[in-house]
Parts: sequence; structure tokens; C-alpha cells
Amino acid sequence: MSFIDEYTEFIFLEHKPERADIIFLPGSNEGALAYRAAELWKEGYAPVILPSGRYAKLTGRFSGDPTYETEWSYFYHILIGQGIPKECIWREDQATFTYENALRSREVTDEAGLCVKKALLCCQAYHARRARLYYQVCFPEAEILVCPVVTKGVSRENWYQTEYGIDLVLTEMEHCGTQFGQILRETSGLVK
Repeated sequence: MSFIDEYTEFIFLEHKPERADIIFLPGSNEGALAYRAAELWKEGYAPVILPSGRYAKLTGRFSGDPTYETEWSYFYHILIGQGIPKECIWREDQATFTYENALRSREVTDEAGLCVKKALLCCQAYHARRARLYYQVCFPEAEILVCPVVTKGVSRENWYQTEYGIDLVLTEMEHCGTQFGQILRETSGLVK
């Protein structure tokens, strides 16, 4: 196995969807994620979808369609347009980064009394490992199955063929180490 294969296998997770308690949709300006979540819902994989997100912490605003102020409202509009009933779309519109998407999603499921044993996670393909790590930390009792969407033209087959793809994937690798390292320190009580 080449080093490219090693990076590919680590970053680009994908599972076959199974019947689950919920579909998680971490914040993004990529509408394709909401379309994928809607497909999974229509196929009967889960009774509810939980989009999460206010906007990106780095920009301080939603960088997608200017009609919407939050990632959640953008996803909600798409899901409604795809025929998902309002009562099947839960709300989390405060998170500003991926770990916060997971933390706040946990707050929503706890408040609703939903014990998540299995969840589907619709995220960007190049973001799959980090998103799953965060949701797994916040839902340690649950099996988190990744149902990724290729966005920005970056896939497991081509990421290493462009400078953009290389930068995107290697930045994800860095974030998996630095950000998850901080979470480990905090959750183990090493950081006060």
C-alpha cells in the first residue's frame, strides 16, 4: 500500500447505510449534503434529520446562498423542497465548527429524549474522518455510519492529483491531529 493509499483510507470513510435513529448533517454551505440526507430519509433509513450549523467560525457569517443567514436555514430550505415534512427536520442553528455541531446535536437529541444507538452522518467526503471522530466523541454509545458526498471535486480517487485536493486533504489530516488532540486533553481532564 502506498502512502497515498494510507491517507486515502484514513480520510475518506464510507459505510453502507443501515436503518438508524437519526441522520446528522454537520454545518456547511454545500447543499449536496442536504440532498443526500433527503434521499436517505426517503429511502426509510431514519425518521428524522438533524441539520446543524450557524455559520463558519472563521468567517462569522454564512458563506453560501445569501438568502440564508445560517447553515441550518439553508439545509432546512433544501430538505423542505425535497418533500421532507417539517416535523422530521430538527433544529440546531448555533454551532460554528464541526465539533460544536456534534456537541449541540447531542444537546438536541438529549432534550428530545432520543437515545441514539445508530446514526447516519452526511458530510463532505474529504471531511468524513474528522466529522465522524467528533460525532463519535459526543455519541460514544452510538454506531456512526458515514454517508459522504463528494464536494469541491475532491474524491478518494483524485484528491492527490491537484494542489487544491492535496491541500484540502492534508489540512484535514492536520485538523484530525491538532483538534482531536485538544478534545482528548479536555475530556481526559488534562486541560483545565
